[in-house]
Amino acid sequence: MIRLNGKEVTLGSFPDGTLLMKQEPAANGAEIEWYYESDRELAALIYLTKHLNSHGTDRVSLFMPYIPNARQDRVKTSEDVFTLKYFAELINSLGFTSVTVLDPHSTVSEALFDRIVIKTPRENVSRITGELTEAEGMSPVMFYPDEGASKRYSALAELPYCFGIKKRDWKTGKIQGLDLAGETSLIEGKPVLIVDDICSKGGTFLHSAKRLKEQGAGSIYLYISHCERSILDGELLESGLIRRIYTTDSICRIEHPMIEILPCKGE
Repeated sequence: MIRLNGKEVTLGSFPDGTLLMKQEPAANGAEIEWYYESDRELAALIYLTKHLNSHGTDRVSLFMPYIPNARQDRVKTSEDVFTLKYFAELINSLGFTSVTVLDPHSTVSEALFDRIVIKTPRENVSRITGELTEAEGMSPVMFYPDEGASKRYSALAELPYCFGIKKRDWKTGKIQGLDLAGETSLIEGKPVLIVDDICSKGGTFLHSAKRLKEQGAGSIYLYISHCERSILDGELLESGLIRRIYTTDSICRIEHPMIEILPCKGE
């Protein structure tokens, strides 16, 4: 979905399937919001920005909470196409005055975009930990699925935390389980909030919840900034291990009783 100055832009089609767009120019600057749903929107973003520029709107900002292609942030062989790099080059070529993103997947993303503004999940995490403290009668222990996540997020909440050390099958890359590190003695009987940036099928969080329960954790909650629809294809939602999942509307369009969607731009 694309919005211009808060209003959704209609993306139509000609009979051959190509984009049909109509948009009044914005006279005094413009903000485009892009809540990613498909790569078709990239073409629409390019056309819309050039349309605005051609009508004299030379200050256009982009609010793009989820970075498409963020997972392809490195290449290992000559066959790998560095889609994130080329995507960033396309965005940079449009000359936005700023590109605001939420909780990017890696520092590679941060480095590739010009005039990037990074929004952290601090506000969301603070809101959730406050709600959980009130509901549970005690503050939660924070859990980060790996050491990288603990370095990235532990400063967001001044609460005790633990992190996971993943055990992988290095031939397949699949996670087989994880060990716990950090303030593990505080887990027993306490609510736990898992925090990370992105969720696909939720395998990492399933292994995390299993291990936390083995350690005696009480209710387990999950916050992820970007939740893919593929979570419906995994076992996490039906596992009974997670009480509630919090995410944002960056890419999540799911209606599910376990999932609470928070607006990226605030209420």
